[in-house]
Amino acid sequence: MRIVRATTTPQLLTASALFDTPPHPHHAAAFLAAPGHHLFLAHEDDLTPDPVGFISGVETLHPDKGREMFLYELAVAEPFRRRRIAHALIRTLADLAAELGCYDMWVGVDTDNDAALAAYRTAGGTDEGPCRIVTWDLGQS
Repeated sequence: MRIVRATTTPQLLTASALFDTPPHPHHAAAFLAAPGHHLFLAHEDDLTPDPVGFISGVETLHPDKGREMFLYELAVAEPFRRRRIAHALIRTLADLAAELGCYDMWVGVDTDNDAALAAYRTAGGTDEGPCRIVTWDLGQS
């Protein structure tokens, strides 16, 4: 397995099939250009042109807490699951977060998403119990 940081829009777009919906090129470019935004791609080996997984993270900074890493999204293609690819991606982002001086890394996950919970726990995450996510639809995409 090979994990690389996405640095260009065309490189990120090779992972389009792994996203919930195909990424917009201008959003992808803006994400990559934004300070504190990180995206890593996992390839099965050096010969695999398209990524089999990705992880994205965003650094956040708060006056009383300092810097932390939000694990924004993680995906591994179905045929490549249960091969520790998710684990390697999570550890890559966690290692970067530590390198950047983040005091922690966190992710929101549905309580019935057993596969995601197992991947996060196996990679060293601690389940702090259920929480609710409240969203505002601002009518923009």
